[in-house]
Amino acid sequence: MPQELLNFLSILLTFENNFRTNQSHCVFETQQRQPMKYVGAHVSASGGVENAPINAAEIGAKAFALFTKNQRQWKSSPLTAGSIRLFRENCEKHGFLPFQILPHDSYLINLGHPEQEGLDKSREAFLDEMQRCEQLGLDRLNFHPGGSLGKISDEECLLRIAESLNITLDRTNGVIAVIENTAGQGSNMGFRFEQISFIIDHIEDKSRVGVCIDTCHAFAAGYDLSTEAAFKATFKQFGEEVGFKYLKGMHVNDSKKGLGSRVDRHDSLGKGTLGIDVFKWLMNDDRFDNMPLILETPDDTIWQEEIKLLYSF
Repeated sequence: MPQELLNFLSILLTFENNFRTNQSHCVFETQQRQPMKYVGAHVSASGGVENAPINAAEIGAKAFALFTKNQRQWKSSPLTAGSIRLFRENCEKHGFLPFQILPHDSYLINLGHPEQEGLDKSREAFLDEMQRCEQLGLDRLNFHPGGSLGKISDEECLLRIAESLNITLDRTNGVIAVIENTAGQGSNMGFRFEQISFIIDHIEDKSRVGVCIDTCHAFAAGYDLSTEAAFKATFKQFGEEVGFKYLKGMHVNDSKKGLGSRVDRHDSLGKGTLGIDVFKWLMNDDRFDNMPLILETPDDTIWQEEIKLLYSF
């Protein structure tokens, strides 16, 4: 081949590579410059996990949560190859990327259980939940930390939770364990920011741990969000005691019970004791961009309206 032609082809190849690099860089930069709110709801996965992204799209959601197995049973059938494939296809079809999806683990799991049998059972179930997320290509799993059942000290319970997470993270890859703050009902841990921080401090791989703040739970636990000054003060405290770098999602709920009640009862937006303004402040605060903002409000027939309402803010 003549040298002139070889030189020409080399120039073309260099141009093509530079174009691809610059194109990718531009797309990344555009995404970085245009942060977004991703609002959705905890939708049904009845009939198979592959139905969750379809159900989310039908209500105009840009994010969603789901249970990857029956949340009230210890064991469920493994995910089938067909369900996994369809879940991924439906997510792609409706524009859901992993960072827009916040799966939730079983309500039965207690990673701080005071008795060895219950602790082992919870750890086994949590590992299964994390592995299901791996199979589905998801990058985070939301969970309630657990409780002492009044049989061990708070610190011992928190240490057990951290140990449970370290064991599970060591046996999985790529999935972030997302600690949800609780209302502090009963002996449940994680209702104070310092408790969440304590757990994180004892996690070996901190790149694999995150936090989800539930607005109802925070209010019930005693963190006031009902005025703009209180909202700012509460999240200033969260930033100082936990850190926004760990925030991987929000549960956007009003509360049926009052400030500091330590009772976990969600209400529809604007119909509870929190009021509607907190959700306006949240939607206009860029610290809550680029993460799933998930409705768990009790009336699923108005989720579509609530999603529209949040975006109107």
